[in-house]
Amino acid sequence: MANSACGDAPVGNPSSRGSRILRSSGLVRSFREIEKGGIDLNRPVVTLFSGGLDSTYLLYRLQQAGATQVHALSVDLGGDETPDLALIVDKLGVRLHTVDARDLFAEGYVAPAVAAHAVYLDTHPISSSLSRPLIAKIAIETAERVCAPTVLHTANRSQNSLRRLNGALELLGFAGHFGSPYDLEPVDRADKMRELRSLGLDVVAERAVSGDSNLWCREFESGFLDDPESHLVPESLYRWSVPATAPLNEQIEISFRDGVPVAIDGARLPLAALVDLLNRRVGRHGLGRSSGLEHLADGTKVLEIREMPAAWLLLRSHRALESATLDAEVIREKLHVEQLWVREALEGRWFGELRNACQAFIASTSSAVTGTVRWHLTVAGANTTSIVAACPRYVRDREQWERSSIQAELNHLV
Repeated sequence: MANSACGDAPVGNPSSRGSRILRSSGLVRSFREIEKGGIDLNRPVVTLFSGGLDSTYLLYRLQQAGATQVHALSVDLGGDETPDLALIVDKLGVRLHTVDARDLFAEGYVAPAVAAHAVYLDTHPISSSLSRPLIAKIAIETAERVCAPTVLHTANRSQNSLRRLNGALELLGFAGHFGSPYDLEPVDRADKMRELRSLGLDVVAERAVSGDSNLWCREFESGFLDDPESHLVPESLYRWSVPATAPLNEQIEISFRDGVPVAIDGARLPLAALVDLLNRRVGRHGLGRSSGLEHLADGTKVLEIREMPAAWLLLRSHRALESATLDAEVIREKLHVEQLWVREALEGRWFGELRNACQAFIASTSSAVTGTVRWHLTVAGANTTSIVAACPRYVRDREQWERSSIQAELNHLV
């Protein structure tokens, strides 16, 4: 709801009619729009800020354009990236807001993705499709708090985050200006580096690829990873899936309740902590890496490299328990609904009606998915050694089942 202390600034959730009008006229797509009065630089501006090259350069350009009240928003969703955000914002004279959203992300976005078996076209688990809706939601909350009629991000048209962030901001009804100035006005990486180096921000300028990190995934793209036909990934980029010096051989047991992972080896953990632990335990076997092509809005494909050890094992575990607890026809239908769910999330419609409808169907199946899956992990891969369901549909003694089945049929015929 709009903050009345903000006067006439359109920062809240207006009527649907007014919302459509403001959104169509308030999409920011270039630096020229900003610098030529497309937004009021005397009013507060919220920018999404990761500490990376693009988001730091946006702060610099806003400063150069004369923006007087810039609020850089950093949302902590886990992951291992720790840039010195305070150093950057102090150098650029903007205010930093940090929000710890790890538990919100795990419970409200990762848990539904596990239940939906959110894998893109059977190639890799999705990640930024989960984080962008939450980031957009927190951005609107921040904008309302500081009375900012503008929310900016840094996605460009070769990044799917462009439609995911814009789509989430639109569906959430943000009535002010929003968007990315990189959409219609990309800036060469070398130019951004040169200008930031002139400010003494050498650490930011030296980054060779774009990255996105949260507790579910570490993802790399662009830079020297642009070309799918030649994309040897340096080992130095990986952190979670680095094999131990000596080969490991271990058992690990994952427990689910109503489709949600709740424990490792019998020890209950909040989901964020559980995922963090699995990233390291599974990753030290060198497991959980993936590369895949994902489509942009026009169907063009781009390369993305990921390491997701926890996601890799949790999704396989959830599917194993589904097989043990759900009717085969239900699973067949769920496979179709899962890809509808994934498509809506990918296209920036997390808050849309169809994904919510798919989620309702998936939730109706999750109540049966309770039990444990035990894995044997080695550098060669992972194999189940035990699947125990609270309400199983499997038999544990085939011969006994055959005798009982035959006897039941004979008794029926008598």
